[in-house]
Amino acid sequence: MFMEERHQKLSETIAAQGKITIAEIRETYGISDESARRDLRILEQRGLCKRTHGGAIAPTQVRTRAAQERDYATMPVFANYRAIARAAAAEIAENDVVYLCGGSFGRAMLEELPRDRSYTLVVNCVDLAKALRGFENVETYLAGGRMRASGSIVDSMAAEFVRRLHFDRCFLTGSGLTAAFGLSNGTDETAAFQRAVLANSRRRTLLMPGAKLGRDAFVHVCPADTFDAVITDREAAEDQIAALEELGVLVAVAEEA
Repeated sequence: MFMEERHQKLSETIAAQGKITIAEIRETYGISDESARRDLRILEQRGLCKRTHGGAIAPTQVRTRAAQERDYATMPVFANYRAIARAAAAEIAENDVVYLCGGSFGRAMLEELPRDRSYTLVVNCVDLAKALRGFENVETYLAGGRMRASGSIVDSMAAEFVRRLHFDRCFLTGSGLTAAFGLSNGTDETAAFQRAVLANSRRRTLLMPGAKLGRDAFVHVCPADTFDAVITDREAAEDQIAALEELGVLVAVAEEA
């Protein structure tokens, strides 16, 4: 197969599946890892993909997303989310006061939270708060306000609640992160709530799956260097990691077990 034909097949696979790994390219086309990486560099230069630690992902568009209903009892925890959650949970120290985001990462953190030390969690998700009732070592505070279909609470009442608190550390997530645009999310209400949390946090950590690095969502939340650290996974684009590190942000790539 000629190189151009291989590039066409690779671009079609990335467009259809959203990603591809170096191992998949090597096994499918019988080429070396170095040749596979060269192919992906060429496709990236053409705007057809974004290279990652282990392969490449498809370019993404700016999107808005309405709050969706979630069921914590049946919500799946993907391996990369679990790895990021495990790395984040290990940072929680005795007597810390911690803001913990809801959604998929809040669900993933439930199984990774330390059970051998006492600390305080502030959450804005009713399902997460309910699950934390079984944690005898955790004192839990729930932000109040109007509940969304997803179970999260991010309105002005919730923002005012967190403005009265101070956090040793916060764990946030979002819809996209780039060095140029910073953290972004789908709604202004969520963005305003997150700014209130960040303003009162001593150490700020962003939990961001690699597929969302390099993506700009609808509403700007804050500059990327607002965060002390970003924990991501092996799907993170190499150029995005390098750009964040140039801003002085510590980027940790969590490895799946």
